[in-house]
Amino acid sequence: MTVVIDSSALIAYLWDEPGADTVHSQLEGGLVSSVNFSEVALRLARDGSDPRPFLEDLLDSGLDVLDFSFPCALRLIDIRLAESRRGLALSLGDRCCLATAMAEDLPVLTADREWARFGDVLDVRLIR
Repeated sequence: MTVVIDSSALIAYLWDEPGADTVHSQLEGGLVSSVNFSEVALRLARDGSDPRPFLEDLLDSGLDVLDFSFPCALRLIDIRLAESRRGLALSLGDRCCLATAMAEDLPVLTADREWARFGDVLDVRLIR
């Protein structure tokens, strides 16, 4: 089944952290928001390395980058309301990933345990 993959999961995969094997098994046919793909690129660049080879490897593995669309932007409203009810304060990148999964009606794969609190509105799958 296709999943939307969060930047935290992609970073775990690229750095071979616990859960990397779970992410690897979902790359072929997996989706990532352009916002979260950019987030990964910036995180890798922060370490002083050129992220392009790593990003190309992700794409060669079958990962597809989705434009952050108007329907996704509208889902940000739902995410913001849901996070308020749960007493959470997510980053814009986190919200964009969750909104993409909602707009695409797909499960989301993440390393962020707090996201499990969205299980009543979204299929959240933790990598560890």
